[in-house]
Amino acid sequence: MTPPLDLSAPDVLDPPVAPGGATARPTRGHPGWTLVAVALGVMMVGLDGTVVSIANPYIARSLHGSLPDLQWVTNAYLLVLAVLLIPMGYLGDRFGRKKVFLVGVAGFALMSLSVGLVGSIAGVIAFRALQGAFGAMLMPNSLAIIRKTFPPEKLNGAVGIWGGATAISVAAGPIIGGLLVQHVSWESVFYVNVPVGLVALVIGGLLLAESRIEALGRFDSVGLGLLGVGLFGIVFGLIKASAWGWTDARTLALLAGGVGVLALFALVETKIAEPLLPMRLFRRRSITFGTITVLLGFFALFGVLFFVTLYLQNVHGYDPVQAGVHMLPLTAVFVVASPLGGVLNQRFGPRLVVPVGMLMVGVGLLLLLSLQPESSYIHLWPAFVLVGTGVGMVIVASSDAIVANAPEDDAGVAGGLQSTALQLGGVLGTSILGSILVTRVGSMLLGSLVGAGVPSQVASQLRPATGLVAQGAAPHVAGAPAALQRAITAGAHHAFMSGLHIAILVAAVAAFAAAALGLLLQRSEASTGAKAAVF
Repeated sequence: MTPPLDLSAPDVLDPPVAPGGATARPTRGHPGWTLVAVALGVMMVGLDGTVVSIANPYIARSLHGSLPDLQWVTNAYLLVLAVLLIPMGYLGDRFGRKKVFLVGVAGFALMSLSVGLVGSIAGVIAFRALQGAFGAMLMPNSLAIIRKTFPPEKLNGAVGIWGGATAISVAAGPIIGGLLVQHVSWESVFYVNVPVGLVALVIGGLLLAESRIEALGRFDSVGLGLLGVGLFGIVFGLIKASAWGWTDARTLALLAGGVGVLALFALVETKIAEPLLPMRLFRRRSITFGTITVLLGFFALFGVLFFVTLYLQNVHGYDPVQAGVHMLPLTAVFVVASPLGGVLNQRFGPRLVVPVGMLMVGVGLLLLLSLQPESSYIHLWPAFVLVGTGVGMVIVASSDAIVANAPEDDAGVAGGLQSTALQLGGVLGTSILGSILVTRVGSMLLGSLVGAGVPSQVASQLRPATGLVAQGAAPHVAGAPAALQRAITAGAHHAFMSGLHIAILVAAVAAFAAAALGLLLQRSEASTGAKAAVF
């Protein structure tokens, strides 16, 4: 069993001691300072995820955005991130992981500033996409830097601290986002990345050691193009399905085309000498199933987080700070669940940790099926604790299964693969669950309004408000009597909750599927010293 990382050990956090007992300045490549630098970088990404969820309702109101617009605010970032993570891991391997990581930190902070300043929904989406490109530079290279810095017997502990830093930023996001949105502006939730990025740049520039692979072949531009086109086709088709219909020829063409292009990508990658994503990685069972598990886990998490935030603010009427406080049981448990996942993974391996964690997620999601517009908080916090604990445990165990089982020369690609699965899970979660929710709301809205006491003629006139209702908001009819407006609100909320329940159920099924796949994982090479299992 791999011993836990000893934070008090001189070779981890303490600066080297100069002759005569004087404390020397920290040196490049010092493990402790390396962790600090990469943790600050990934904290920007973790913080960005949850503060955006709190800001979404205010972005929609300020910039007159629809639910598909909000999906693109999230998905433009996640999609570009998912497409570029593996290429940026390659660039780090070729040109230097420190260099690419620091460019990513600087660009991410600058794009965050631009999102807040642009003043239009189209501009927000565009700069979010660029934010994703720079995030792709820092995420895989942060894991590759850790892999290069720490010996195998300390790698699990270092990855656990990396995950814990991400968890702290995720936990802090709702509170920070709520305070900033309520007392400053929604734009300020993006500005917070600027000072964090500056500190990461200073520490990283001074204290990170550079590493690269000297002999790398030609970059696989064909593979990158196929991957990008395939993923975009699928995501665009999923988002448009709510407007066009799931059986519309355009929807089917986009989805089938995207899947076909991804299949071609996989075929091309097996034929060329220097692929973007070496298919040999998937001969290792833990890498294959670890990747699928990460994707399914974050499919459930991102999708539910996106819509439950709308529920808290638009249905329950919480202000941003109240919404952030109520989200804490979901996010704050990450702080303890990620290190716990690392400890349990060291002792028992991912075959136990991943299934248990994903079962917790699935059960937590099933508990959310009892939610109603008037539900008390007792219906929320137990489910949030289960989901947050389960995901926190799984991310460390599955990351170890992917990164630590990869050959060292493929560290950047493996880190990119893990992060790609995470972000792609988020894209698919918000896209698929969003389309399911909108479709359900559209089919339920008329009946829900009439059932709540709205005259059928008025209800028919409100059907174009499906997009607004799908955000959890109720249409306001100017001059309507108070009793009629209350009936409209009740009917709209009933339709939204029906769509939310279907989306949550689909997410729960994904979580249980991930739990089953987790039984096929093996301990990492770093944990056992054994040869990785292959098909």
